[in-house]
Amino acid sequence: MRKPLLIGVAAVVVLAIGVTVGWVSIPEGQLSVSTPTALAQTADLDQAISDSGQAAIKAAIASAGPAVVRIDVTGTVSVSNPFSEYFDDPFFRRFFDFDSTPREQDTESVGSGVVFEHAGEKLVLTNAHVVDNANSIQLADIHGNIWPATVIGADELLDVAVLRVDEGAGTLAAARLGNSDDIEIGDWAIAIGNPLGLSYTVTLGIISATDRDIAKPSGVGSYSNLIQTDAAINPGNSGGPLVNAAGEVVGINTLIARGSSTGVSIEGINFAISINGIVDILDQLVETGLVSRGWLGVQISDVTPQTAEAFEVDSSLTGALIVHTYPGDPADVAGMEVGDVVVRIGEAAIESSDDLVSEIARLGAGARIEIELIRGAETILVNVTLDERPSEEILAVYEGKTPEETPESLAALGIAVGPITSIVAEHLGLNSSDGVVIMDVAAGSRAEIAGLAEGDIVVEIDHQPILSVEDWNEAVAGLDESSSVTLSLVRGGRLIFVTL
Repeated sequence: MRKPLLIGVAAVVVLAIGVTVGWVSIPEGQLSVSTPTALAQTADLDQAISDSGQAAIKAAIASAGPAVVRIDVTGTVSVSNPFSEYFDDPFFRRFFDFDSTPREQDTESVGSGVVFEHAGEKLVLTNAHVVDNANSIQLADIHGNIWPATVIGADELLDVAVLRVDEGAGTLAAARLGNSDDIEIGDWAIAIGNPLGLSYTVTLGIISATDRDIAKPSGVGSYSNLIQTDAAINPGNSGGPLVNAAGEVVGINTLIARGSSTGVSIEGINFAISINGIVDILDQLVETGLVSRGWLGVQISDVTPQTAEAFEVDSSLTGALIVHTYPGDPADVAGMEVGDVVVRIGEAAIESSDDLVSEIARLGAGARIEIELIRGAETILVNVTLDERPSEEILAVYEGKTPEETPESLAALGIAVGPITSIVAEHLGLNSSDGVVIMDVAAGSRAEIAGLAEGDIVVEIDHQPILSVEDWNEAVAGLDESSSVTLSLVRGGRLIFVTL
Protein backbone atom coordinates (compact mmCIF):
# COMPACT_ATOMS: atom_id res chain seq x y z
CA MET A 1 0.00 0.00 0.00
CA ARG A 2 2.88 2.35 0.80
CA LYS A 3 4.62 2.49 -2.61
CA PRO A 4 1.53 3.42 -4.71
CA LEU A 5 0.81 6.17 -2.20
CA LEU A 6 4.32 7.59 -2.50
CA ILE A 7 4.16 7.41 -6.32
CA GLY A 8 0.88 9.24 -6.11
CA VAL A 9 2.40 12.01 -4.05
CA ALA A 10 5.25 12.36 -6.55
CA ALA A 11 2.72 12.59 -9.35
CA VAL A 12 0.90 15.38 -7.56
CA VAL A 13 4.12 17.40 -7.42
CA VAL A 14 4.95 16.85 -11.09
CA LEU A 15 1.43 17.53 -12.34
CA ALA A 16 1.00 20.57 -10.13
CA ILE A 17 4.01 22.15 -11.80
CA GLY A 18 2.36 21.61 -15.19
CA VAL A 19 -0.84 23.37 -14.16
CA THR A 20 0.65 26.81 -14.65
CA VAL A 21 2.35 26.26 -18.02
CA GLY A 22 2.40 22.81 -19.64
CA TRP A 23 4.65 22.36 -22.66
CA VAL A 24 4.30 19.34 -24.98
CA SER A 25 6.40 18.30 -27.94
CA ILE A 26 4.83 17.84 -31.38
CA PRO A 27 6.18 15.89 -34.41
CA GLU A 28 7.46 19.01 -36.21
CA GLY A 29 9.62 19.86 -33.17
CA GLN A 30 7.55 22.96 -32.37
CA LEU A 31 6.09 23.80 -28.97
CA SER A 32 2.46 24.30 -28.04
CA VAL A 33 0.74 25.55 -24.88
CA SER A 34 -1.66 23.00 -23.33
CA THR A 35 -5.33 23.66 -23.83
CA PRO A 36 -7.82 24.54 -21.08
CA THR A 37 -9.30 21.06 -21.52
CA ALA A 38 -5.93 19.44 -20.75
CA LEU A 39 -5.53 21.67 -17.70
CA ALA A 40 -8.98 20.69 -16.47
CA GLN A 41 -8.14 17.00 -16.91
CA THR A 42 -4.88 17.52 -15.00
CA ALA A 43 -6.72 19.28 -12.19
CA ASP A 44 -9.20 16.41 -11.98
CA LEU A 45 -6.33 13.89 -11.82
CA ASP A 46 -4.60 15.97 -9.14
CA GLN A 47 -7.74 15.98 -7.06
CA ALA A 48 -8.22 12.22 -7.49
CA ILE A 49 -4.63 11.54 -6.36
CA SER A 50 -5.00 13.88 -3.40
CA ASP A 51 -8.30 12.27 -2.40
CA SER A 52 -6.74 8.81 -2.66
CA GLY A 53 -3.78 9.74 -0.45
CA GLN A 54 -6.00 11.40 2.13
CA ALA A 55 -8.32 8.40 2.17
CA ALA A 56 -5.37 6.07 2.82
CA ILE A 57 -4.17 8.16 5.79
CA LYS A 58 -7.69 8.34 7.22
CA ALA A 59 -8.03 4.57 6.86
CA ALA A 60 -4.75 4.06 8.74
CA ILE A 61 -5.91 6.33 11.57
CA ALA A 62 -9.29 4.60 11.70
CA SER A 63 -7.53 1.24 11.97
CA ALA A 64 -5.06 2.04 14.77
CA GLY A 65 -6.71 5.01 16.49
CA PRO A 66 -9.41 3.19 18.49
CA ALA A 67 -6.66 1.06 20.11
CA VAL A 68 -4.86 4.09 21.57
CA VAL A 69 -5.53 4.79 25.25
CA ARG A 70 -4.80 7.65 27.59
CA ILE A 71 -2.83 6.60 30.69
CA ASP A 72 -3.31 8.57 33.90
CA VAL A 73 -0.75 7.71 36.56
CA THR A 74 -0.55 8.68 40.20
CA GLY A 75 2.64 7.88 42.03
CA THR A 76 5.01 8.74 44.83
CA VAL A 77 8.59 10.00 44.55
CA SER A 78 11.22 10.80 47.14
CA VAL A 79 12.20 14.48 47.08
CA SER A 80 15.27 15.93 48.81
CA ASN A 81 15.69 19.56 49.81
CA PRO A 82 18.05 21.17 47.26
CA PHE A 83 20.07 22.62 50.14
CA SER A 84 20.44 19.30 51.97
CA GLU A 85 24.17 19.15 51.29
CA TYR A 86 24.60 22.22 53.52
CA PHE A 87 22.42 20.73 56.27
CA ASP A 88 24.96 18.00 56.91
CA ASP A 89 27.71 20.50 57.54
CA PRO A 90 28.38 20.64 61.34
CA PHE A 91 28.98 24.41 61.23
CA PHE A 92 25.66 25.00 59.46
CA ARG A 93 23.78 22.70 61.85
CA ARG A 94 25.20 24.63 64.81
CA PHE A 95 23.22 27.72 63.87
CA PHE A 96 20.29 26.33 61.88
CA ASP A 97 17.90 23.49 62.57
CA PHE A 98 16.69 21.93 59.32
CA ASP A 99 15.36 18.48 58.57
CA SER A 100 17.28 17.16 55.55
CA THR A 101 15.41 13.83 55.44
CA PRO A 102 13.97 13.14 51.93
CA ARG A 103 10.18 13.43 51.83
CA GLU A 104 7.59 11.50 49.90
CA GLN A 105 5.67 13.55 47.33
CA ASP A 106 2.60 12.53 45.34
CA THR A 107 2.76 12.95 41.56
CA GLU A 108 0.30 12.86 38.67
CA SER A 109 1.21 12.36 35.04
CA VAL A 110 -0.36 11.59 31.68
CA GLY A 111 0.96 9.30 28.95
CA SER A 112 -0.25 7.16 26.10
CA GLY A 113 -0.49 3.48 25.27
CA VAL A 114 -1.72 1.14 22.59
CA VAL A 115 -3.77 -2.05 22.95
CA PHE A 116 -2.48 -5.17 21.19
CA GLU A 117 -3.17 -8.90 21.32
CA HIS A 118 -0.65 -11.36 22.73
CA ALA A 119 -1.35 -15.07 23.11
CA GLY A 120 -5.09 -14.40 22.83
CA GLU A 121 -5.11 -11.67 25.48
CA LYS A 122 -5.53 -7.93 25.02
CA LEU A 123 -2.71 -6.03 26.72
CA VAL A 124 -1.44 -2.45 26.63
CA LEU A 125 2.01 -1.38 25.49
CA THR A 126 3.59 1.85 26.74
CA ASN A 127 6.91 3.32 27.94
CA ALA A 128 8.42 2.13 31.21
CA HIS A 129 9.04 5.74 32.22
CA VAL A 130 5.30 6.50 31.86
CA VAL A 131 4.38 4.08 34.65
CA ASP A 132 7.53 4.32 36.75
CA ASN A 133 6.77 4.68 40.50
CA ALA A 134 3.04 4.28 39.83
CA ASN A 135 0.65 3.70 42.72
CA SER A 136 -2.42 3.56 40.49
CA ILE A 137 -2.99 3.49 36.73
CA GLN A 138 -6.18 4.30 34.84
CA LEU A 139 -6.77 3.85 31.13
CA ALA A 140 -9.30 5.77 29.04
CA ASP A 141 -10.22 4.85 25.47
CA ILE A 142 -11.44 7.08 22.65
CA HIS A 143 -15.04 6.77 23.90
CA GLY A 144 -14.16 7.89 27.43
CA ASN A 145 -14.50 4.46 29.02
CA ILE A 146 -12.15 4.06 32.00
CA TRP A 147 -10.42 0.92 33.32
CA PRO A 148 -7.92 0.33 36.11
CA ALA A 149 -4.69 -1.36 34.98
CA THR A 150 -1.56 -2.91 36.47
CA VAL A 151 2.02 -3.30 35.24
CA ILE A 152 2.84 -6.93 34.48
CA GLY A 153 6.29 -6.35 33.00
CA ALA A 154 8.75 -3.53 32.38
CA ASP A 155 12.16 -3.26 30.75
CA GLU A 156 14.31 -0.27 31.66
CA LEU A 157 16.85 -0.83 28.88
CA LEU A 158 14.31 -0.65 26.05
CA ASP A 159 11.99 1.64 28.07
CA VAL A 160 8.84 -0.41 27.50
CA ALA A 161 6.15 -1.73 29.83
CA VAL A 162 3.17 -4.04 29.38
CA LEU A 163 -0.06 -3.37 31.27
CA ARG A 164 -2.99 -5.67 31.97
CA VAL A 165 -6.47 -4.19 32.10
CA ASP A 166 -8.06 -5.32 35.36
CA GLU A 167 -11.52 -5.79 33.88
CA GLY A 168 -13.39 -5.46 30.60
CA ALA A 169 -10.40 -5.72 28.26
CA GLY A 170 -12.46 -7.64 25.75
CA THR A 171 -14.29 -4.49 24.66
CA LEU A 172 -11.07 -2.65 23.76
CA ALA A 173 -9.99 -2.38 20.13
CA ALA A 174 -6.56 -3.83 19.35
CA ALA A 175 -3.99 -2.47 16.88
CA ARG A 176 -1.95 -4.56 14.48
CA LEU A 177 1.82 -4.67 15.07
CA GLY A 178 3.84 -4.14 11.89
CA ASN A 179 7.42 -4.93 10.86
CA SER A 180 9.80 -2.06 11.66
CA ASP A 181 12.54 -3.67 9.56
CA ASP A 182 10.47 -2.84 6.46
CA ILE A 183 10.22 0.92 7.04
CA GLU A 184 12.10 3.31 4.77
CA ILE A 185 13.01 6.95 4.92
CA GLY A 186 10.13 8.91 3.38
CA ASP A 187 7.38 6.54 4.52
CA TRP A 188 4.35 8.16 6.11
CA ALA A 189 4.45 8.26 9.91
CA ILE A 190 1.37 8.88 12.06
CA ALA A 191 1.70 9.61 15.78
CA ILE A 192 -1.38 9.13 17.95
CA GLY A 193 -1.51 9.96 21.64
CA ASN A 194 -2.35 12.46 24.35
CA PRO A 195 0.15 15.34 24.11
CA LEU A 196 -0.15 17.81 26.97
CA GLY A 197 -3.20 15.83 28.13
CA LEU A 198 -5.12 16.58 24.92
CA SER A 199 -6.72 13.18 24.39
CA TYR A 200 -6.62 11.41 21.05
CA THR A 201 -4.41 13.81 19.08
CA VAL A 202 -3.15 12.74 15.64
CA THR A 203 -0.08 14.19 13.89
CA LEU A 204 1.36 13.28 10.51
CA GLY A 205 4.90 13.28 9.11
CA ILE A 206 7.43 10.95 7.55
CA ILE A 207 10.14 8.57 8.67
CA SER A 208 13.17 10.86 8.55
CA ALA A 209 15.85 8.36 9.67
CA THR A 210 16.23 4.86 11.08
CA ASP A 211 18.59 3.01 13.42
CA ARG A 212 19.40 6.01 15.60
CA ASP A 213 21.35 5.61 18.87
CA ILE A 214 20.49 8.38 21.36
CA ALA A 215 21.60 8.97 24.96
CA LYS A 216 18.77 8.71 27.49
CA PRO A 217 17.64 11.94 29.19
CA SER A 218 18.70 10.49 32.56
CA GLY A 219 22.30 10.45 31.37
CA VAL A 220 22.60 6.73 32.12
CA GLY A 221 22.61 4.42 29.10
CA SER A 222 21.21 5.01 25.65
CA TYR A 223 18.42 4.02 23.31
CA SER A 224 19.40 2.04 20.22
CA ASN A 225 17.80 1.38 16.85
CA LEU A 226 15.31 4.24 17.23
CA ILE A 227 13.05 5.45 14.44
CA GLN A 228 13.33 9.18 13.75
CA THR A 229 10.26 11.08 12.55
CA ASP A 230 9.07 14.65 12.09
CA ALA A 231 5.51 13.77 13.12
CA ALA A 232 4.91 16.23 15.98
CA ILE A 233 5.33 14.64 19.44
CA ASN A 234 5.00 16.37 22.80
CA PRO A 235 4.94 15.38 26.49
CA GLY A 236 2.02 13.00 26.86
CA ASN A 237 2.75 11.24 23.56
CA SER A 238 5.17 8.91 25.36
CA GLY A 239 4.03 5.32 24.99
CA GLY A 240 1.69 6.04 22.08
CA PRO A 241 2.06 4.32 18.72
CA LEU A 242 3.88 5.43 15.60
CA VAL A 243 1.75 4.06 12.77
CA ASN A 244 2.52 3.44 9.09
CA ALA A 245 0.23 4.12 6.13
CA ALA A 246 -1.21 0.61 6.45
CA GLY A 247 -2.43 1.33 9.98
CA GLU A 248 0.21 -0.92 11.60
CA VAL A 249 2.21 0.01 14.71
CA VAL A 250 5.89 0.24 13.75
CA GLY A 251 7.15 2.06 16.86
CA ILE A 252 6.37 3.38 20.33
CA ASN A 253 6.95 7.13 20.71
CA THR A 254 9.44 7.84 23.46
CA LEU A 255 11.79 10.80 22.98
CA ILE A 256 11.67 14.41 21.79
CA ALA A 257 14.71 16.43 20.71
CA ARG A 258 14.22 20.00 21.97
CA GLY A 259 17.66 21.59 21.86
CA SER A 260 21.35 20.90 21.27
CA SER A 261 24.11 21.02 23.86
CA THR A 262 25.03 24.46 22.53
CA GLY A 263 21.54 25.85 23.06
CA VAL A 264 20.32 25.59 19.47
CA SER A 265 16.54 24.99 19.33
CA ILE A 266 15.48 21.82 17.51
CA GLU A 267 12.15 21.16 15.81
CA GLY A 268 10.77 18.13 14.00
CA ILE A 269 13.19 15.54 15.41
CA ASN A 270 11.39 12.90 17.45
CA PHE A 271 12.09 9.25 18.17
CA ALA A 272 10.20 5.99 18.57
CA ILE A 273 11.31 2.54 19.76
CA SER A 274 11.28 0.06 16.87
CA ILE A 275 8.44 -2.42 17.33
CA ASN A 276 10.50 -5.45 16.30
CA GLY A 277 12.81 -5.04 19.28
CA ILE A 278 9.77 -4.93 21.55
CA VAL A 279 8.21 -8.02 19.97
CA ASP A 280 11.44 -9.94 20.64
CA ILE A 281 11.06 -9.49 24.41
CA LEU A 282 7.25 -9.64 24.77
CA ASP A 283 7.15 -13.28 25.86
CA GLN A 284 9.60 -12.61 28.68
CA LEU A 285 7.84 -9.43 29.78
CA VAL A 286 4.41 -11.07 29.90
CA GLU A 287 5.52 -14.35 31.46
CA THR A 288 8.17 -13.19 33.95
CA GLY A 289 7.80 -9.42 34.18
CA LEU A 290 11.50 -8.97 33.39
CA VAL A 291 13.92 -9.37 30.49
CA SER A 292 17.09 -11.44 30.79
CA ARG A 293 19.75 -10.58 28.22
CA GLY A 294 22.98 -12.37 27.50
CA TRP A 295 26.37 -10.75 28.12
CA LEU A 296 29.56 -11.62 26.26
CA GLY A 297 31.77 -9.01 27.92
CA VAL A 298 33.18 -7.18 24.90
CA GLN A 299 33.11 -3.81 23.23
CA ILE A 300 32.67 -4.07 19.50
CA SER A 301 32.66 -2.08 16.28
CA ASP A 302 31.81 -2.61 12.64
CA VAL A 303 34.74 -3.35 10.34
CA THR A 304 35.43 -0.05 8.57
CA PRO A 305 38.57 1.15 6.76
CA GLN A 306 39.48 3.11 9.90
CA THR A 307 38.94 0.28 12.42
CA ALA A 308 40.54 -2.26 10.09
CA GLU A 309 43.70 -0.15 9.96
CA ALA A 310 43.71 0.56 13.69
CA PHE A 311 43.32 -3.12 14.68
CA GLU A 312 45.21 -4.58 11.71
CA VAL A 313 42.39 -6.68 10.31
CA ASP A 314 41.25 -7.38 6.76
CA SER A 315 38.98 -4.49 5.72
CA SER A 316 37.00 -6.81 3.42
CA LEU A 317 35.67 -8.82 6.38
CA THR A 318 32.06 -8.46 7.50
CA GLY A 319 31.34 -9.11 11.15
CA ALA A 320 31.75 -7.59 14.60
CA LEU A 321 35.26 -6.41 15.48
CA ILE A 322 36.25 -6.81 19.14
CA VAL A 323 37.93 -3.64 20.38
CA HIS A 324 37.95 -4.45 24.11
CA THR A 325 37.35 -7.46 26.36
CA TYR A 326 36.37 -7.14 30.00
CA PRO A 327 38.69 -9.20 32.23
CA GLY A 328 37.02 -12.22 33.80
CA ASP A 329 33.92 -12.01 31.60
CA PRO A 330 32.78 -14.78 29.19
CA ALA A 331 34.73 -13.63 26.12
CA ASP A 332 37.94 -13.22 28.11
CA VAL A 333 37.52 -16.61 29.79
CA ALA A 334 36.94 -18.26 26.39
CA GLY A 335 40.15 -16.76 24.99
CA MET A 336 38.66 -14.16 22.66
CA GLU A 337 41.01 -11.26 21.95
CA VAL A 338 41.02 -7.67 20.78
CA GLY A 339 41.20 -7.68 16.98
CA ASP A 340 39.11 -10.82 16.58
CA VAL A 341 36.22 -10.51 14.11
CA VAL A 342 33.10 -12.47 15.07
CA VAL A 343 31.38 -13.88 11.97
CA ARG A 344 29.00 -16.47 13.45
CA ILE A 345 27.20 -17.14 16.73
CA GLY A 346 25.54 -20.54 16.83
CA GLU A 347 23.65 -20.80 13.55
CA ALA A 348 23.33 -17.03 13.10
CA ALA A 349 25.65 -15.20 10.70
CA ILE A 350 27.10 -11.99 12.16
CA GLU A 351 27.59 -9.24 9.60
CA SER A 352 27.72 -6.19 11.88
CA SER A 353 28.10 -5.14 15.51
CA ASP A 354 24.30 -4.73 15.74
CA ASP A 355 23.89 -8.38 14.73
CA LEU A 356 26.14 -9.48 17.59
CA VAL A 357 24.36 -7.33 20.19
CA SER A 358 20.89 -8.53 19.21
CA GLU A 359 21.90 -12.20 18.98
CA ILE A 360 23.69 -12.26 22.35
CA ALA A 361 20.75 -10.46 23.99
CA ARG A 362 18.27 -12.86 22.42
CA LEU A 363 20.12 -15.97 23.63
CA GLY A 364 19.98 -14.84 27.25
CA ALA A 365 22.08 -15.53 30.33
CA GLY A 366 23.40 -19.06 30.80
CA ALA A 367 23.29 -19.98 27.12
CA ARG A 368 26.30 -21.99 25.92
CA ILE A 369 27.14 -21.13 22.35
CA GLU A 370 29.76 -21.74 19.67
CA ILE A 371 31.33 -18.59 18.24
CA GLU A 372 33.26 -18.50 14.98
CA LEU A 373 35.80 -15.72 14.63
CA ILE A 374 38.58 -14.62 12.33
CA ARG A 375 41.98 -13.91 13.90
CA GLY A 376 44.54 -12.83 11.35
CA ALA A 377 44.44 -15.50 8.66
CA GLU A 378 42.91 -18.13 10.96
CA THR A 379 39.33 -19.20 11.55
CA ILE A 380 38.83 -20.09 15.22
CA LEU A 381 35.93 -21.72 17.06
CA VAL A 382 35.35 -21.00 20.76
CA ASN A 383 32.66 -22.14 23.18
CA VAL A 384 31.24 -19.49 25.48
CA THR A 385 28.74 -19.53 28.35
CA LEU A 386 26.98 -16.16 28.50
CA ASP A 387 26.50 -14.11 31.66
CA GLU A 388 23.61 -11.80 32.59
CA ARG A 389 23.94 -8.33 31.09
CA PRO A 390 24.72 -5.77 33.84
CA SER A 391 22.43 -2.79 34.36
CA GLU A 392 23.05 0.55 32.67
CA GLU A 393 24.20 2.05 35.98
CA ILE A 394 26.77 -0.70 36.49
CA LEU A 395 27.99 -0.56 32.89
CA ALA A 396 28.66 3.17 33.19
CA VAL A 397 31.66 2.35 35.42
CA TYR A 398 32.16 -1.32 34.56
CA GLU A 399 35.69 -2.74 34.45
CA GLY A 400 34.99 -6.46 34.35
CA LYS A 401 34.75 -9.21 36.94
CA THR A 402 38.46 -9.23 37.71
CA PRO A 403 39.87 -5.77 36.98
CA GLU A 404 43.57 -5.63 36.32
CA GLU A 405 45.66 -4.96 39.40
CA THR A 406 46.56 -1.35 40.02
CA PRO A 407 50.35 -0.80 39.76
CA GLU A 408 52.15 0.39 42.88
CA SER A 409 52.94 3.67 41.10
CA LEU A 410 49.22 4.41 40.92
CA ALA A 411 48.85 3.88 44.64
CA ALA A 412 51.66 6.38 45.20
CA LEU A 413 49.52 9.11 43.65
CA GLY A 414 46.40 7.86 45.37
CA ILE A 415 44.61 7.40 42.06
CA ALA A 416 43.22 4.36 40.27
CA VAL A 417 42.42 4.87 36.59
CA GLY A 418 40.61 2.98 33.86
CA PRO A 419 40.15 3.16 30.09
CA ILE A 420 37.58 5.47 28.54
CA THR A 421 35.31 2.86 27.04
CA SER A 422 32.42 3.78 24.77
CA ILE A 423 30.02 3.33 27.71
CA VAL A 424 32.12 5.56 29.97
CA ALA A 425 32.42 8.19 27.21
CA GLU A 426 28.66 8.15 26.70
CA HIS A 427 27.98 8.39 30.44
CA LEU A 428 30.34 11.37 30.86
CA GLY A 429 29.30 13.07 27.60
CA LEU A 430 32.74 12.75 25.99
CA ASN A 431 33.41 12.93 22.27
CA SER A 432 36.75 11.10 22.46
CA SER A 433 38.22 8.02 24.13
CA ASP A 434 41.63 9.67 24.56
CA GLY A 435 42.86 9.82 28.15
CA VAL A 436 42.08 7.80 31.26
CA VAL A 437 39.20 8.18 33.70
CA ILE A 438 39.84 8.36 37.46
CA MET A 439 37.98 5.41 38.96
CA ASP A 440 39.01 5.82 42.61
CA VAL A 441 40.77 8.37 44.82
CA ALA A 442 42.36 7.12 48.05
CA ALA A 443 41.12 8.81 51.22
CA GLY A 444 43.68 11.23 52.65
CA SER A 445 45.94 11.01 49.60
CA ARG A 446 47.56 13.94 47.82
CA ALA A 447 45.06 13.45 45.03
CA GLU A 448 42.10 13.86 47.39
CA ILE A 449 43.68 16.89 49.06
CA ALA A 450 44.21 18.45 45.62
CA GLY A 451 40.53 17.97 44.81
CA LEU A 452 40.71 15.15 42.26
CA ALA A 453 37.50 13.16 41.94
CA GLU A 454 36.09 10.05 40.32
CA GLY A 455 35.07 10.82 36.74
CA ASP A 456 37.87 13.32 36.10
CA ILE A 457 39.62 12.64 32.79
CA VAL A 458 43.43 12.77 32.77
CA VAL A 459 44.75 13.82 29.36
CA GLU A 460 48.33 14.85 30.24
CA ILE A 461 50.98 14.25 32.91
CA ASP A 462 53.60 17.03 33.00
CA HIS A 463 52.34 18.04 29.52
CA GLN A 464 52.96 14.53 28.19
CA PRO A 465 49.84 13.29 26.34
CA ILE A 466 48.01 10.36 27.96
CA LEU A 467 45.92 8.51 25.40
CA SER A 468 45.43 5.19 27.20
CA VAL A 469 46.00 3.26 30.42
CA GLU A 470 49.28 2.02 28.92
CA ASP A 471 50.45 5.62 28.48
CA TRP A 472 49.46 6.36 32.08
CA ASN A 473 51.33 3.33 33.45
CA GLU A 474 54.47 4.29 31.54
CA ALA A 475 54.28 7.92 32.67
CA VAL A 476 53.89 7.13 36.39
CA ALA A 477 56.16 4.06 36.52
CA GLY A 478 58.98 5.90 38.35
CA LEU A 479 56.89 8.11 40.62
CA ASP A 480 56.77 7.90 44.41
CA GLU A 481 55.31 9.88 47.31
CA SER A 482 57.84 12.70 46.91
CA SER A 483 57.35 13.14 43.15
CA SER A 484 55.70 16.35 41.99
CA VAL A 485 53.55 16.15 38.87
CA THR A 486 51.06 18.36 37.06
CA LEU A 487 47.96 16.69 35.69
CA SER A 488 45.89 18.15 32.87
CA LEU A 489 42.26 17.17 33.52
CA VAL A 490 38.92 17.46 31.76
CA ARG A 491 36.07 18.03 34.20
CA GLY A 492 32.58 19.07 33.15
CA GLY A 493 33.80 19.93 29.66
CA ARG A 494 36.56 22.27 30.98
CA LEU A 495 40.33 21.79 30.95
CA ILE A 496 41.94 22.32 34.37
CA PHE A 497 45.45 21.79 35.78
CA VAL A 498 46.24 20.23 39.16
CA THR A 499 49.69 19.83 40.70
CA LEU A 500 50.36 16.97 43.10
